[in-house]
Amino acid sequence: MIDLKRRFKELFGVWPRIFRAPGRVNLIGEHTDYNDGFVMPVAIHLSTWVAAAPRLDCKLVVHSESFSETLVLGDAVENSWSRYVLGVARVLEGMGCSPFGANLLIHTDLPIGAGLSSSAALEVAVGYALLSLSGMVLELTDLAGACQRAEHEFAGVRCGMMDQMIACHGGAQHALLLDTRSLEYELLPLPDDVTVVVSNTRVKHDLATTKYNTRRAECETAARALGRSLRDVPSSDLEKSRMGLPENIYRRARHVVTENARVQCAAVALKNKNIDQFGRLMYESHRSLRDDYEVSCRELDVMVEIASSLDGVVGARMTGGGFGGCTVNLVRKDRVEDFQLVLTGRYEKATGLQPEVYVCAAAPGVEEVS
Repeated sequence: MIDLKRRFKELFGVWPRIFRAPGRVNLIGEHTDYNDGFVMPVAIHLSTWVAAAPRLDCKLVVHSESFSETLVLGDAVENSWSRYVLGVARVLEGMGCSPFGANLLIHTDLPIGAGLSSSAALEVAVGYALLSLSGMVLELTDLAGACQRAEHEFAGVRCGMMDQMIACHGGAQHALLLDTRSLEYELLPLPDDVTVVVSNTRVKHDLATTKYNTRRAECETAARALGRSLRDVPSSDLEKSRMGLPENIYRRARHVVTENARVQCAAVALKNKNIDQFGRLMYESHRSLRDDYEVSCRELDVMVEIASSLDGVVGARMTGGGFGGCTVNLVRKDRVEDFQLVLTGRYEKATGLQPEVYVCAAAPGVEEVS
């Protein structure tokens, strides 16, 4: 990251330390994290880097290369990207990190608004950098919780903790099986002959202004009606209660209940090296997100349909909050090049949009890189 160091030196006059946090793609377990459920994300090599150095005053000065602007952050920040930075700083201060000044330079190769958790990568990278500069020690799970609070309180997105946890605890060549209630997690090795390929529909979403918060409220309504967290509701009990629930509330609950079961089955499939069963569960997940949770869109459905017709594709589904963004595909390594070429052509013909396709290596979590 010598170029990032040099750019920082040109901007702020001193040499920085460099910190990195990964984006993520979720293999299975969508919209279960804020329902105390199970998820299985993968940290990817596409990341956010923060170059950082302390200041002598208490100002927090941040330059974003993506937005080509430098801001001095105060208590009231309306800017879409800087509120994440300020939020993390304020939450950490509330946890005992003494206020201090810092210069930050933010660089990312994560596509913003594509559902690859660019916001959590930013939060975790900034949080880790500020902690490191201040000398405060915080467990990574506690850092993930602090970043989740920042997103709730400063960005207005009532997200679960999956994105921040995978940004902190990701492992190279591994998926993370996470229990979002207990925050217990297990790293599961990915097969050597399969590659994670992410396809960006080029339809952007903004979780704070879409139906994300509505879906969470609908799940909370279902949980109150059923008298317990959806994570604890067996399918049989949900079916017995169906007549007492509004149809949309029932379908939201059915997605969460069945998706939790799919994640647990997918973990068994990975441990048994049954990647074909894992792929079938991915397709089932997409159908549930499309029909019961209603967070897909035409472009996502088209992309999954194309992928499902191609040789060498083990499984495909939408990933992330929905309403646009990306699909995740498990593709045999010897078919990746063909997959990229054919998917791009067919998707562009069907939608008029040219997708972006990323061949992703499973990466480690947050770290200081130099």
